[in-house]
Amino acid sequence: MADASLMADMAVPSSTSSTPSKAAAVAHEAPRNAQSVQPLARRRYALEIRQHMPWRWQALILAAALLAGMAVSAAILIAAGVPADELANEFVMQTFFDGQNFRAVLFQAAPMILVGLAGCVAFRARFWNLGLEGQMIWGAIGATAVSMWQIGPENLRLPLMFIAAIGCGLLWVLGPAWLKLKLGVNEIISTLMLNYMAANFLLHLVYGSWKDPKDNFPYSPQFRVFERLPELGAGIGSSILLAGVVALLAWWLASVSRMGLYLRFVDANPRMAHASGVPVRRTIYGAVLLSGAMAGLAGFAVAAGQEGRLTQAFYQGYGFSGILIAFLARNNPLAATVVALLVAALFVTGRSLQVFYQVPFSMVQLIQAIIVVCVASSDFFIRHRLRRVGGEAVQ
Repeated sequence: MADASLMADMAVPSSTSSTPSKAAAVAHEAPRNAQSVQPLARRRYALEIRQHMPWRWQALILAAALLAGMAVSAAILIAAGVPADELANEFVMQTFFDGQNFRAVLFQAAPMILVGLAGCVAFRARFWNLGLEGQMIWGAIGATAVSMWQIGPENLRLPLMFIAAIGCGLLWVLGPAWLKLKLGVNEIISTLMLNYMAANFLLHLVYGSWKDPKDNFPYSPQFRVFERLPELGAGIGSSILLAGVVALLAWWLASVSRMGLYLRFVDANPRMAHASGVPVRRTIYGAVLLSGAMAGLAGFAVAAGQEGRLTQAFYQGYGFSGILIAFLARNNPLAATVVALLVAALFVTGRSLQVFYQVPFSMVQLIQAIIVVCVASSDFFIRHRLRRVGGEAVQ
């Protein structure tokens, strides 16, 4: 009995000594449990810039944004009177699997690819070239001047028109590039204002000395057969081949060449690139001039490949489409080619909807704007994230 009472007395202090440690553990876990059960509205978060996101997640976010934009666009078209069961047929089957419509998509896509590539190259150098339409106009004017003044022999007329279009587009963007790099003038304003100058000069030509004397309409005389881009066969023009070659060259320039490496440095941080020995000014000049040359080439593709003459409004809509293509493609030349085909398909389908369902063409432009807004919103989730910073209640 004495041994039993002694053991009981010894056990009591042992139990008593463990009680404070358990109480401390419970007290330590209490804030954590309270934080986990805290209402969502009373939690605190911080907005952080992501250092890196795997490309698979980026593609998933972009796909979700595009699907959201397409869903909103479909709802608008249904409200406008387009039957829901006809949307897939109009946008997919009739556009890509009908021979005539698919040729129309390729026909429309050639200048869009070129002007989209022009936007990609300039934006990679952080030069916001909004003067794509003005450069297109001057490219077409240069090509038409060679035809009007009959410069060179007939077998060299088309190459000379090609060179003139490149040169005129390049020279038209040289001024804004010089103003930005020398005087710090905002290129958005300068390139945008030059669009109006080019458009008014175009009207001066087609309503004046370059007006077609045969029917007295505001466009130039028709190009001769040897001054037009030939067809490849099956109704497909060679302008789409020209656009494909330029897209491959732009991809090589942006992804493989030394200039592409310099452009990546300039796009990431121009000051750090300059400190690292990268020729920032020469790189920007090269990218901007190449952008103007591609836009001028787009004007040549419309004038010599589609219209067959210089018209007063051939350029309208291409500037916005080029910016849209470059933005959706994230300045990737190969992706810009695919996006340009999809935008061209949207235009062709929009014309079909105009004919069969009396949908105004402005609604097609509205769909473009909706998709741009959705993609821009997805860029926020790609570059940022929310991190929970604590369990304190928001005061």
